Amino acid sequence: MRFDLITIFPEFFAGPLDYGIVRRAKEAGIVRIHVQDLREFTKDRHRTVDDRPFGGGEGMVLKPEPLFEAVEKLLGQSMGTATEKAAPPAETAVVLLSAAGKLFNQATARRFAKLERIVLICGRYEGVDERVAEHLATEEISVGDYVLSGGELPAAVVLDAVTRLLPGALGNEASAENESFTVSDEGPFGHAQGQRVTSGEKGSPEGPIAVLDYPHYTRPAEFRGWNVPEVLIGGHHAEVAKWRKQQAEAKTRRNRPDLLQKFG
Repeated sequence: MRFDLITIFPEFFAGPLDYGIVRRAKEAGIVRIHVQDLREFTKDRHRTVDDRPFGGGEGMVLKPEPLFEAVEKLLGQSMGTATEKAAPPAETAVVLLSAAGKLFNQATARRFAKLERIVLICGRYEGVDERVAEHLATEEISVGDYVLSGGELPAAVVLDAVTRLLPGALGNEASAENESFTVSDEGPFGHAQGQRVTSGEKGSPEGPIAVLDYPHYTRPAEFRGWNVPEVLIGGHHAEVAKWRKQQAEAKTRRNRPDLLQKFG
């Protein structure tokens, strides 16, 4: 898979992309990452990428021209006009990172992992010209209900979340199937005892929900007076599975009750 990151701060990505799973995936040829300086597509001596918004208001807004030209150069094709519609190549997404976008989640990460190429547009300043969202980006994504200074951190989050789902990225493929957001098709905690359902492709009309992972413990068995739950060291696999299911339910209700609201 190829990732293209369009940003006015290309040096930002020198750190986040050089560690851990992303670095190993790059070295193994699982992903290719290109960081594109948006200012290369400006035409004035000040390399201006932003301007004041029509209608007034605080802050500056990223201009559409350099963003359209950057994406078109990367994809090798026109992205169209008001009279001549165009779409990116098949298996390619052009994603605008924006506080006004749809919330990014594990289901979106899995959908992205099936693509061949993702162009990530990092917004900045007060926002991005809406014509970018409407006519250039295939979707607009937010990583949370809060405001960041720009799209660089969200882009790194999306890249990491998608990369770890690619075959070979983790080494142990089961790792991606048994993480914090497991998915049940049968409502909250409705799957068979100990089973961790992740496909989410069928099931209730409300759709699959995410279930938080169960608590994990490791050595030492006693640390500062806190002991590992006895059930985990007793060797009874059925009891361990039952305990993990109960703890996952309790943790989801405690930390993310919003995941359960649709079920009442």
